[in-house]
Amino acid sequence: MMWRMRRRSRTICLSLAFITIFLHLLLALVSLSIYQEPCDPPPSTRTHILTDLAKTNYTSVGISSLAESPADTTQRDSSNLDAKNAKGHVQILTDKGLSVKERKASMNKPVSVVHDSTGKTEPLESGLSKLVALFDHPLYNMPTPPIAEEDWLLRVKPKVKASEKSSQLWVTDSVEGYEDVRWNSSSTSHPPWLRFHLSISRWQLYPHHEPNMKNLTEQLATHRIVSAVQKSGGTQLKLVMSFPNYGLAMFKPMKQERDEETNYNLYYFSDFERHNAEIAAFHLDRILGYRRIPPVVGRQVDVVKEIKDVTIDRKLARTFFTSPVGNVCFYGQCSYYCSTEHAVCGRPKALEASLAVMLPDLSLATRRSWRSPWRRSYSRSKLAKWETEPDYCSTIKKTPPYDKGTRLVDFMDLVILDFLMSNMDRHHYETFEKFGNDTFLLHLDNGRAFGRHSKDEPSILAPLKQCCRIRRSTLLRLRLLSLPQYRLSDVMRASLSHDPLHSVAPLLSEPHLAALNRRLKTVLETVNHCQKRQSKDEVIYDDTAYLKDMVSPA
Repeated sequence: MMWRMRRRSRTICLSLAFITIFLHLLLALVSLSIYQEPCDPPPSTRTHILTDLAKTNYTSVGISSLAESPADTTQRDSSNLDAKNAKGHVQILTDKGLSVKERKASMNKPVSVVHDSTGKTEPLESGLSKLVALFDHPLYNMPTPPIAEEDWLLRVKPKVKASEKSSQLWVTDSVEGYEDVRWNSSSTSHPPWLRFHLSISRWQLYPHHEPNMKNLTEQLATHRIVSAVQKSGGTQLKLVMSFPNYGLAMFKPMKQERDEETNYNLYYFSDFERHNAEIAAFHLDRILGYRRIPPVVGRQVDVVKEIKDVTIDRKLARTFFTSPVGNVCFYGQCSYYCSTEHAVCGRPKALEASLAVMLPDLSLATRRSWRSPWRRSYSRSKLAKWETEPDYCSTIKKTPPYDKGTRLVDFMDLVILDFLMSNMDRHHYETFEKFGNDTFLLHLDNGRAFGRHSKDEPSILAPLKQCCRIRRSTLLRLRLLSLPQYRLSDVMRASLSHDPLHSVAPLLSEPHLAALNRRLKTVLETVNHCQKRQSKDEVIYDDTAYLKDMVSPA
């Protein structure tokens, strides 16, 4: 009996020992797996973006080295380029020019078919998805340090003394045609044009994600015009239009059909200014990531009700007449093309035009005009200095303000924009005087762009060829736009389709869109040629280096 009890107790003890060992082993395995798990939460998408952009070898756009040629880059990595970006990062473009309502409407519309630069047929909706993916790409969402108070162009006083409070409320008297407005320091009380003025900083005219853009462009396209007067200065007819909320817009009328090319026998300084060129320039500037052109919108105006009947400009009013076929025309007063032979005419009253929001008044924000170092001679027989001196850029690099800071690469950004849209008329550019030399260049007055699609003008690229200097972020975006997933012509076509005049006819013809791809390739080949002649550091200005400091080390 005793022997059986001892045997049973021994079995129980062995069982308990095995169970204890098993539990210890199980606990050890669980502890080991927990120990290997990171204690910190998984990094956000924003942190991944920072990490990718901070790397020397930027691979998310198919670029392992800035020294590689665009062709080699495209062949190797275009198959897996940002596939998840195109699918997973698509957002509703309320702040990118496409509202929720517009997006739903576009999905319900019949499929629009276009021919791309390769001759293939594809739906317009494909270009819209490319545009969404482009603006969601990390290169268009690079984090920036907070903007300091002194880096804003205009600011509303946050606090005032009790004796000054009455001056902080803008109250208008009753003026015929204008709204009775009451503005205060709260941005909710400000009209769209004032919000735009208050969003201008040292670095750009408006941020990439600008919630006010939809309201601002809607004002330009639809709000009632209460006044129209001629814009002083300039060589061709321009008007300043006023809106009921005291907003102002620059008006340029249609003078050429969209598919009409500039006469080859005309010099660049004799060319027409085109309304669709101003609209397309704004969209291209935004697609390139510059944001240095004020918002521009196309609009059909009634020549009688919205110009003749509301103008207080007597000189303008005297130039209205009715053509032999019954169209209402006017020509105003200016240096070129302001005569009955070059009159602007409605059909019979409807006239297409571009309306660009006006920058802050010079009394509030003075601007400095700079003569372009690569200005053309504006002569039929003489050549400019840069056209005869191959080493011209060496002198410019030693000349203020191009001898330090970012002014030279800022100018190269403008050169690339002008070459893509074939604008030879860049004799001056402007900056806001408040910011001195450390600020962006305003890309104004683009009416002579997009004149010819069948011919490229290589002389526009002379500054880039001679100086061999370009921003890293600009080069990365240009290479991104050369890839099929974000092809420049496709995203440009999609962006222009949001303009009100697109319902009348596409703002750029297909040959003009194809020319964009061709010229983009030329720009990239020019940079590639520079990199073969000089070191990478001499060619590339690294404006993304600060990202390395914004990412905590792994």
